[in-house]
Amino acid sequence: MIRNMVKAAAAATLQRTGMSALIGARSRKGTLPLVLGYHRVVQDFDKQSEGYIAPMLISTKTLEKQLDWIGRRFDFADPDGMDAWLYGAKPTGKPVAVITFDDGYRDVYENAFPILKRKGIPAVVFVVTDLVGTGGLQVHDELYLLMKRALKNWDAPRLKLVEALCEAKVSAFGMKDIAATLGDPVEATRSLLGALTQAQLLRLMSILRHKIGLPPAGLEGYGAMDWDMLIEMQRAGIKIGSHTRSHALLTNESADKIKEEVQSSRLMLEQKLKADIAHFAYPDGRFDALAVRAVAGAGYRFAYTACLHRDSDHPSLTIPRRLLWENSCLDAFGQFSPAVMDCQVNGIFDFAAHCANHVD
Repeated sequence: MIRNMVKAAAAATLQRTGMSALIGARSRKGTLPLVLGYHRVVQDFDKQSEGYIAPMLISTKTLEKQLDWIGRRFDFADPDGMDAWLYGAKPTGKPVAVITFDDGYRDVYENAFPILKRKGIPAVVFVVTDLVGTGGLQVHDELYLLMKRALKNWDAPRLKLVEALCEAKVSAFGMKDIAATLGDPVEATRSLLGALTQAQLLRLMSILRHKIGLPPAGLEGYGAMDWDMLIEMQRAGIKIGSHTRSHALLTNESADKIKEEVQSSRLMLEQKLKADIAHFAYPDGRFDALAVRAVAGAGYRFAYTACLHRDSDHPSLTIPRRLLWENSCLDAFGQFSPAVMDCQVNGIFDFAAHCANHVD
């Protein structure tokens, strides 16, 4: 509460003095589009956040407030037309903004798509192609559910999870850092995703399923869109992009695995949607030189990160985004704060950002 009050007060001062806008203009160098990213869009945030990773959720009410705030200050841009701005051209009118959604959740179609259509806002939706129309869970969602159940139901959960990591053939060096996060399912999930290859994660999840059972039923909200939904969105002007084949974190994977993830997902989307696929989003926003080269080789025109640094040889394949959720722009009383939104958009809180894959 106190932290939020201080944050809101500081944001109000920066907005009132014009300092946040000045800092934002400098951070975007006057030409880069503002790119915002979201994940799941739900009707009731409080209800959904009880059993889910809260920072991946935003309610329709809050999303609409954020989009309205952006629309008064930015022109929503066609994502296919960003080349000039990325390479230094200055917009002739207001600065431009691009809206994106990661993972291809069904609730983006159900809850966000009607808002976008009603307001005439273009966007890009990034999908994990192996999950489209399957009813399967994202790796991070199932891992979170398994970790939550393990930490709640096991006696000595840290010891048992370390044993499970050993069974999954995770090195002792890797386990030391992971074990330190095993008190909270969200932090444990983040730690595991960031440290393990997808093969290691799948082995661990198989072991956890055997020990504690499958995730519970009634997880419809976790599901991905099907191909008919994607085609409908595409016909309405929404761009569909790749988020890899299986949501593997590319910075953890081999060159062959990276190449297969980015190429096969693009081919699948082009076959199903009968359209050129120009956009790609790095899972978890993480990239390195190997991943960028693979994305370039696969033929994408634009690729999006969650990092502040860029690849000077591929600026259009390392476009920075600001990822927002329900509580990103609230004041100390839980109300939408234009001042905090202003600071988020203008990068006032970037001092706290860190990318593990950035090497100066």
